This record gives sequence, C-alpha cells and structure tokens, in this order.
Amino acid sequence: MNPLLKIITALLALILAAGIGLSIAAAALYVYYAPSLPEADAVRDVRLQTPLQVRSADGRLMGEFAEERRIPVPIDAIPQQVRDAFIAAEDERFYDHPGVDVMGLARAGLNVISTGGERSQGGSTITMQLARNIFLTRERTYERKLREIFLAIRLEQELEKDEILELYLNKIYLGQRAYGIEAASRVYFGRSLDALELDEIATLAALPKAPSTTNPVSNPQRAEIRRNYVLRRMLETGVIDEDAYTSAIERPVLSERHTTATEIDAHWVAEMARQMVVNLWGDDAYRRGLQVHTTIDSRQQEAANQALREGLLEYDERHGFRGPEMRLPGNTLEDAEARERALMAIGVHGRLLFPAVVLGQGDAGVLRVDGGRIGELEVLPEDREWAGSPALERGDVIRIRPYTDGRWRLAQKPEVTGAVIAQAPQDGAILALAGGFDFFENRYDRTTQAQRQPGSAFKPLVYALALREGHRPEGTVIDAPMVFNDPALGAEWRPQNYSRRFHGETTLREALANSRNLASIRLLDRLGTGNVHQELTRFGLDLERQPNNLSMVLGTGSLTPLQLNNAYGVFASGGRLNSPWIIARIETADGETLYEAPTERACPAPCTNPKGQDLPLVASSGPLQYTDPVPVLDPGVAWQMSDMLRSVITSGTGRRAMELGRSDLAGKTGTTNDYRDAWFAGFNAELVATAWIGFDDNRELGRRESGGRAALPIWTRFMGSVLADQPERPVERPNDLVRVAILPNGQRAPSDDAPGARNQWLLPHQIPERGHVIPGNGENGSSGNQQPELVF
Repeated sequence: MNPLLKIITALLALILAAGIGLSIAAAALYVYYAPSLPEADAVRDVRLQTPLQVRSADGRLMGEFAEERRIPVPIDAIPQQVRDAFIAAEDERFYDHPGVDVMGLARAGLNVISTGGERSQGGSTITMQLARNIFLTRERTYERKLREIFLAIRLEQELEKDEILELYLNKIYLGQRAYGIEAASRVYFGRSLDALELDEIATLAALPKAPSTTNPVSNPQRAEIRRNYVLRRMLETGVIDEDAYTSAIERPVLSERHTTATEIDAHWVAEMARQMVVNLWGDDAYRRGLQVHTTIDSRQQEAANQALREGLLEYDERHGFRGPEMRLPGNTLEDAEARERALMAIGVHGRLLFPAVVLGQGDAGVLRVDGGRIGELEVLPEDREWAGSPALERGDVIRIRPYTDGRWRLAQKPEVTGAVIAQAPQDGAILALAGGFDFFENRYDRTTQAQRQPGSAFKPLVYALALREGHRPEGTVIDAPMVFNDPALGAEWRPQNYSRRFHGETTLREALANSRNLASIRLLDRLGTGNVHQELTRFGLDLERQPNNLSMVLGTGSLTPLQLNNAYGVFASGGRLNSPWIIARIETADGETLYEAPTERACPAPCTNPKGQDLPLVASSGPLQYTDPVPVLDPGVAWQMSDMLRSVITSGTGRRAMELGRSDLAGKTGTTNDYRDAWFAGFNAELVATAWIGFDDNRELGRRESGGRAALPIWTRFMGSVLADQPERPVERPNDLVRVAILPNGQRAPSDDAPGARNQWLLPHQIPERGHVIPGNGENGSSGNQQPELVF
C-alpha cells in the first residue's frame, strides 16, 4: 500500500476512534447526569410563579410582592422586534442549532483571540442560557457546563423553538429584581413591551450579559455602549434597516426605576398583610399568585392619606421655612438632562411635593424654577406668611406643591410625622391606615408601632370605669390644687390644669369636656388606682405600659394610635371590645379560598375558615386578625360615655369639629407634657378614628400645639371627607337606661316635674333612692378658685 495512503488511513482510523470514543463518553456522561436533570415540565413552571397581591375591600391593588418581579407573557404577545433583538444579540443561529451551537462556540473562541481576550459575544446559546438559569448558578466548572449542555439538548428534544424562546424571555434576569422582559419593561420604562421604541428594546436586549454593569438606571453610559452593540447586531442580521439603526442610536439612554403601579396608596397595610401571609406560607407565598383581600375601604384610605399629609404640611408651615434641601453643582445645573436626572433621584414625596431647582430670580416675588412641570413659581402671599421672603439662589433645590387654583406653592418636606387610623366599631375591621407622610421615605408604621403617651385622650377610659362603678355623668368632683409628696424621688408633684385655673366643684361631664386634670386625678383617687389599673384590660391595653399611680389618668403611660382607637371603639360599639383586623379573605390565583375571616364583612353567614386555622400574629403590631367581639362594658355605660364625649365637641376642647355640622360625633383631645404628642380620637356609630401628630425622636411640637390645634384638624378633615352626604349615625341609646329626674343636690326628685329637677338617663345602679345622695354624686355646687390645696 502506498505509504501516504497508509498514513491517511491511520489518521482517519484515529479520528474515527476518537469520535467513537468521544461519542461513547458523551453518551455515558449523559446517562450519568440525565437522572439529575429537571424535566421540561419543571421549566414550564415559570409561568405559575406569579406574585402575591394585596387588595382593598373593593378590589383595588394596594401592593404586589415577589422574590422575583415577573410578568409572564406568551410568545404570541411578544413583539417580533423584541424577539429579533435578543436573538441578534445572544444567539443568531437559534432556529438552526440543536441546543448547542458548535459554530457559535468556535466564533466566540476566534473572537476572544482576535480581540485580545475581550469577550463581546459568548458561545452560550439561548437554550443553554435557559438551562443555566434553571440551575440558578453561574459557577465556572466543567460539571456545571456539561449539565447546561445536556439540559439544553433535552429541552430542544422536548420543546418547540418558540416555546424555548418564550421560557427564556420570561425567565432571564435583567436587573433591578426583574425577571423576564415584560417585568423589565415595566421596571425600566414604566410601560409594557408593546409600547417600547426600538432603542428601548435594544436596551433590554443588552442586559443579559451583565445586568448590573449595563443597567440603564445605575450605569447609563455602559448601558448605551451595550445597547449600541445590540443595534449594530440587529442591523448586521438584517432585522432593521440603516435608517432605523441611525435613528435609534442617536437617542439618549433615559431610564428610572418604576415600582408596581398600585391603585391605592396603602403601603403600610399591604406590608402588614405580606408579613402575615409569609408567616403562614413562607416564601412560597411569593410564587403562588395569592390574592389577599383586606378590610381597607379605598375611599377612606385616600381620605386618611390626604388628611394626614395636609395636616403635617400645615403644622410644618406654622414653624417656618428651613431653606433649600441642597444645591446642585454648576456642571449639573447647566445641563437640562443632568438637572432632570438629579431631580429624579431626589424623588417625589407623599404624592404632594415635587422637587424643583431654582434657575434665577425674576420680578419681585417670582422664582424661575425647573421642576419638569412649571417655568415660574410665584411666591404667593400664603407662602410669605410662613416662609417670609426666602433667600433662594440659583441651583437651590426646593419643593413645590399644587395650589387649589392651579398655581404652584413653595413647600418643604415635613420633619414632623403622624398617623391616622380608622375602624368599623361593629367588628374592629381596619378601614383606613396611614402610618406617616410617605411610606417610601420611612416605613416605620406609627399606627401600630409608635408607643406614645396619649395625654388627656386617655381620660375617657377612667371616666367610663367611674360610670360603671355608679358615678353619674352629672355627678360632681372637685377641681382644685393638689400636691403629691414622693419620698422615693424626694420631690413634689403639683399637677396643673391646661388653663392654670381651678373650677371648684364641677360635673364629670364638664371636667371631661374641658379636660380638667385636677378633677380627673381626684376621680381616679376616689376609684382607687389599683382597681382602675386592673380594669384597663377591658379596653385591650397592656397593663405593663400603664403606670399604677394617679398620673395614669393624665395619659402618662404609652400605647399606639391603633390601641387607643380600638379602645374608643368600645364606646361606639355599645360596650364590646373588638380585635383590630385587616385580612378578610385569601384566595389562590385560581380562585380557591384558603382563608376567610368568620364575619359577615368577609362572607355571608354561616361563615367559617375553610382551612380551620388562624392567621399568624405579626410580632410588631399584634394579632390584626378577626376574633369575635367581647362585651366589656354595660351598653348603657358606653352610651353615657359617647354622650359625654359629644359634649367635648359641643362645648369643650373639641369644638372645632362643630364645623362639620353634625350632631352625631363624639371624641376627645389629648396633649402631653411639653407638647410632645397631640391627639384626637372620636367616633359615631359607623366609624371610629384617631389622629396623632408628633416627632419620631420625641422632641417638642412647640407651645400651643395641642391636640385641638395640631391633631383635631386632621381628624375633622378625614371625617368630613368620608362622612360627607352620609346620614347622621349617633350611638343608639340602649333600653337599660332609665329617664330619671335628679334634684340639684343630687337626690332623686319626688316627681319628674319637681322644681329644679333635671332629667338624666341613668342605669339602675346609678339611680339614688328618694332623699338619698350617692356619695360623690352630688350635683353642681358653687364654683371658684378658693378651694384648699390638698396634700397626698
């Protein structure tokens, strides 16, 4: 045989043997790894991983939560240009190879050599990338690469090409916690895929290689470089023409992070619901598409947000303009696009305040500003009242907010904060909850987490216990100076009335309406502090947070706005204590009910939890789940308290609420020492609500910032909004009350028409025998400031 022919034959034999050997080795490796590879059905499961959604009682979206932001879309709904962009950038021969592209791998190797090691185009196919994403690892090992190749081959055998592309485009990580192209489109551009321009599509297709370093939000320069590469590849593969390429490549990369567009701003409630559901189902709750229906009334929630924000802004304006937030440097100031990015980074607060940069001074009282909305800001007379004539210079960043007539006003982010909470007294359902000015600025929920002193807003709880013990609303107590010696502290306590005046003998109704501290302390002393302290559990309070001494009645303990509001619900509900709750129903994406609160609000009777289990507690905020109400006060006592608290509004410290023009409202102001907390809690038979205002660091609000001035306007704004055009619903008087004529000396009159007698609605144990005065229940006597100072 020809020697050359022998050599060629030997080489062919070696190549054939090597090929057979490689094939056998590959087959053996496939057989070895195949059992550990996921099936195609497991890959398809990506479509089922839909986020947890929290909704209001009327179905409006309040929050969406997921480990991965993913909005799966079928291949038919993905625009062709989007498919073309990813294929051109990632896998030009996608429709031709069997899962592994030998030519692509070779091209990638040659490209590395030709570019001196720069890797602009990888050898992994779209199918291989999908396989890699299933394993959720990018470790660079031969074993991982083999698994990736084998799984890619399996996927190609079991799935159609378009099905693989659909899974890939829905699975791929594209930065900012966005998985899949539809989620990424919403995150980066705030629009759906079908609304994107070519340059934006290319920006998304640029992300798979390095979603962190080519991110258009965090690194627009690198994003533009990679986007232009994708556009060039689209031109080279013929899916776009020269004109489209030129037009797209000239556009700047502009992107900001968009959050899920909720239909109602109730982020604190949504977060509570998220905690409860995740405590129950773990991280699986983020993937099952659970629908959590809460008790929140969207109309009331919007009113609570607006009332609180306006009230905090009003307080802030009363204390003057603090100056600009910052000043933009010259290089940023001169570039309109850079200014826009800077203002975008500063953000919008509370949907009321918008950032703007001062560009110069115009005529007197006019600032030229750039806020993306207006060209000039007139410093209105209303602004000069609180801000004076602000000395603002070019480059200063300020806040503006819309005025009622379409103009814009100077504003600033309030440092003070507050809370509004509203419940249905019938069952304790939370109807509205605003935990601060802006959830995204500070997620601390003041309604459920802020332990604050309630001040005089606490007094009704003590007065209610006095009525329970037989005192009457028109019974009397002495309002006079008192001194308490405390040997342990070596100091004296001399409590004072807010007015610094004393009124002598006064009725319980008057003492409560005008928030007289000294009369209230004497009432508590008469009842016994230990007895009253133990009875506070009737209102759902933690005894460890309430002092067991006479200062208790002045609200020197601590509680949350939700706890105070729920306690006032006892008066509005006819004497029943409810547990505040927020979750009415939880359903799967397919509509299966997993949990339903056993109340008519959640479902018609008979109503039971289909799974027979309670929701878990949220450690930071208490149960927040429905339980049956517990009678804790006689309905007559509850009505008497509501009647006395109506006097707070008609003739006492809450008179500002009279502007609502309703006779069914009752409530109480609260102000703590040094004006650190301001409160108003009130109700009618349909709604109980509390407003609180203060600083998170517990500093003083300022003199005269009482509950009536700082908190009551928030409450009236909220109640005025939600009760507008609603019929009056006073707390109904129960049948166990008896109409009795009482003489001025506190004795029961011999007849209803006896001279000087006044008719009162009393419980049997409050009615004196004829000719007998219940101790401590005498009627109005002389008043004045001449009472002796008592020492305890």
